[in-house]
Amino acid sequence: MKRATTALLAFLAVLLIPHTARATAQDRTGDLGTALDRLVPETLSRDRIPGAAVVVVEGGRTVLSRGYGLADTVSGRPVEATTPFLTGSLAKVFTAEAVLRLVRQGKLDLRTDVNRYLTSFRIEDTWPGRPVTLENLLTYTAGFDDDLVGLAEEDPATLPTLAESLRDRQPPRVRPPGTVIAYDNYALALAGHLVEIASGEPYARHVAEHVFAAHRMTGSTAALPHPAAVEERLARGYRPDGDGYVEQKGQYAPWTPSGTGPAVTPADMANYMIDQLGDDPVARLMRERHFTADERMPSMGYVLEERPRGGRRLLYKDGDVPGYHNAMALMPDQGFGVYVVLNGDGTSGVGAWAAQRLLGQIVDLRFPAPAAPTSTPAPLVTDVSRHAGSYRSARTSHTTLTKVATLFATPSVTANPDGTLTTTGLSPDPERPVQHWIQTAPGLFTERDGQARISFPRDSVLVSSALPSEVYERIAWYEAPGLALPLFATGALALLLAVLVLPLIAAIRRPREARPAVLTAWICAVLTTVFLAGFGLLMADPNVLMADLPLNPPRLAVLPVLATLALVFAVPMVPATVLAWRARWWGPSARIAYTLLTLATAAFFAVALVYRLLPP
Repeated sequence: MKRATTALLAFLAVLLIPHTARATAQDRTGDLGTALDRLVPETLSRDRIPGAAVVVVEGGRTVLSRGYGLADTVSGRPVEATTPFLTGSLAKVFTAEAVLRLVRQGKLDLRTDVNRYLTSFRIEDTWPGRPVTLENLLTYTAGFDDDLVGLAEEDPATLPTLAESLRDRQPPRVRPPGTVIAYDNYALALAGHLVEIASGEPYARHVAEHVFAAHRMTGSTAALPHPAAVEERLARGYRPDGDGYVEQKGQYAPWTPSGTGPAVTPADMANYMIDQLGDDPVARLMRERHFTADERMPSMGYVLEERPRGGRRLLYKDGDVPGYHNAMALMPDQGFGVYVVLNGDGTSGVGAWAAQRLLGQIVDLRFPAPAAPTSTPAPLVTDVSRHAGSYRSARTSHTTLTKVATLFATPSVTANPDGTLTTTGLSPDPERPVQHWIQTAPGLFTERDGQARISFPRDSVLVSSALPSEVYERIAWYEAPGLALPLFATGALALLLAVLVLPLIAAIRRPREARPAVLTAWICAVLTTVFLAGFGLLMADPNVLMADLPLNPPRLAVLPVLATLALVFAVPMVPATVLAWRARWWGPSARIAYTLLTLATAAFFAVALVYRLLPP
């Protein structure tokens, strides 16, 4: 009797437990879908973005796949799960996988000098004995400078080949490989070219046949121009314009392995995430920890970034090009993945953050964070003043005008007497610029009322859990915005005033030999005024700037020319100032005014040179 009862109970368990599990999973999916049907339209409306798609996978299957809004604002075509979107840098995961598949076949080696494979050009031997390897490329530790200015074209049919562009656009190596993490588009483009060399196939064809096909990604492509079937269904990328939208440009460049041009569908991304969460050896290798600036902090996998959330391990990759913003999260321990994509830059360029925010909300809905402690731990009270200062990302260009962004937006760290820190401008959330940090171990800090962490593995280096793909380096005092920005602003104001004042001086009787001094100063001031007006218009709309930098249109390309011409006319002001005092051209007050104008102009151009508003 006892055996019969046990058998009956076991039989009921077989029938009932799976049903209960399925019901619970369906309830969770229903709750998540209901929440998304509220959150996504709110995001699109608030941030002025035309459309979005969300897919969620769990337990080896797609549990949610939805489109919202419009893929094309002109035709009114809606977003669907089969609508292709441009990937931006999300395509780097496909490049990494292609590389690792060839490594497993013995055709590539992760720790071999990449020059062993290259045939049409070589990587400069800037650091003898420190070659660049594939391992460096896949962990953003190759040490290349960042330079995307002028890389893109509006028409993908006019692009040079990947090899030609890599040869002609090779950036300087600004640090030894394997030492510092700095997000690197050239590195992944180079990795894609190594795929071409090792496989004997063009990058797009190889990815289609060995990556997309392996994951049943039938609606995706890395080819440029896109196949007709993809181009016809492609979601158009937009930025807000007045009461409507304007289509963005600048998404196509030869570095397709880094993400400039490939397109995927949300349905295909669901298949990709299901396989990435499985036990495939390449997927496992991509998910492992491979490099970190601080062992106590999240690390880099191969292209994938660790971004813990709610106390759980989360692997992240996003991608942004003008008009498109993607974000993907994989939680291997939970068998859970989510992909979010938007086809709009949003108000003031908020699109990238909007995608990240939605992804975080989805993860939190499915896996709520543990309850926060009822009391805040006492900070480890030590002197933390050595961490104070202004920092900038190691990704910051050393050679192009994109460096100027750090003049106006540089994270700062303030040390407090109680052993805590306050940071400004470090958070990716534009609505939370100020954060407060409690020291829990020497050089390790936890965000008060938050999940983030920062650390200082050595002096002058800051690591953030919010961005494991790059570190922050403290700026020298002479480059700190607190000094450079007032000098720049003072010089700009002085030159703007000179445009109005110098003609009045010209109308006053003066020595004939002084006329060139006044004329050159006035021409310098006029050219600088035109330059500043153009620069201001460029910086006024982040969405326009995002498209202009890769395209380098005339309105952008002319700015360094104007600044250089202004400098040419500024140089004679220095000897003119000396002569003005020796020859007593004017009265003391006029000579002092001209001297101050010369000093202010010198300060303006010194800052412009340091921040690459002038060509180096």
